[in-house]
Amino acid sequence: MSITETPRPRVLPTIAWKKELERYALPLAWIALFAVFGMLLPDTFLTWRTLSSMLGSQAVLVVLALAILVPLTSGDFDLSAASILVFGAMFLAVSNVGWGWPIGLSVVAALLIGALAGAVNAFFVLYFRIHSLIVTLGLGTFLNGMTLWLSESRTIAGVSMQLVELVVIQRLFGIPLAFFYGPVLAAVMWWAMEYTIAGRKLLFVGRGREVARLNGVSVDRVRATSFVLSGAMAALAGVLYAGMTGSADPTSGLSLLLPAFAAAFLGATAIYPGRFNPMGTLVGVYFLITGITGLTMLGADAFVQSLFYGGALIVAVSLSQLVRKRQPQNFG
Repeated sequence: MSITETPRPRVLPTIAWKKELERYALPLAWIALFAVFGMLLPDTFLTWRTLSSMLGSQAVLVVLALAILVPLTSGDFDLSAASILVFGAMFLAVSNVGWGWPIGLSVVAALLIGALAGAVNAFFVLYFRIHSLIVTLGLGTFLNGMTLWLSESRTIAGVSMQLVELVVIQRLFGIPLAFFYGPVLAAVMWWAMEYTIAGRKLLFVGRGREVARLNGVSVDRVRATSFVLSGAMAALAGVLYAGMTGSADPTSGLSLLLPAFAAAFLGATAIYPGRFNPMGTLVGVYFLITGITGLTMLGADAFVQSLFYGGALIVAVSLSQLVRKRQPQNFG
């Protein structure tokens, strides 16, 4: 006699709604913010011209935010990133306009200088065991002086049109090519962090240096590499800055440091809550820019931008800590 088994009821997979909401809260907030300004300013905010302007004009900020994200992931700060951006842009402009270098050579030289600045940061942080805040702040101030000396405290205009064309003149779907560099770089960083050994080591070191060291990870090498990559990427942001304006200013790019950090910490609350990640940072940048653009169109005074960025940074850091259940971040 055969025994007939009673079929078990099919159990549908349950969705962790709270976790999913946590992951996508920032993108949803961005959509909501966009909708609010769209309702308040339907004739100006909800236009393709405004959208393409917001997307295309923030490539420098996106790349800078991704640059500081690398050492943040390994548990270090890089306060010199904006100064590397400005010095890289100025060196490119001076070498191309004043010294007559080909634009390709100027770009390569700027990137190498950025990587060298990152290596200097790594040397002093790791060899002398000085906190990254102190070293990078000092190097950034030094580079600010070098920028003023190199430029004789004036704006250098006339950067090669070849670079300008590759950044702002040529368009895809009506959006300047500058916009696409940021998402492509973010996608490459996401792939590297998720699917390469080097990327996993970077995340491992950020979660706990001593644990990583005990598991055979060369912590100092990972941290040094993160500084070098940060410097090179910050210089890349400087190249984009020179390409967008066709010139280099000795001070204006320094103001991008605060929104870049705000975007990085906002990004740590989204997509992969609790850790810095490039896709979350990308959303964080455009969340901030949407807010600034909408407020400006509503006629807000200039000081509102500083209030918005400063408040966003405080809120972003607080939220990222709440996501981490208020565990102390390892910025040793």
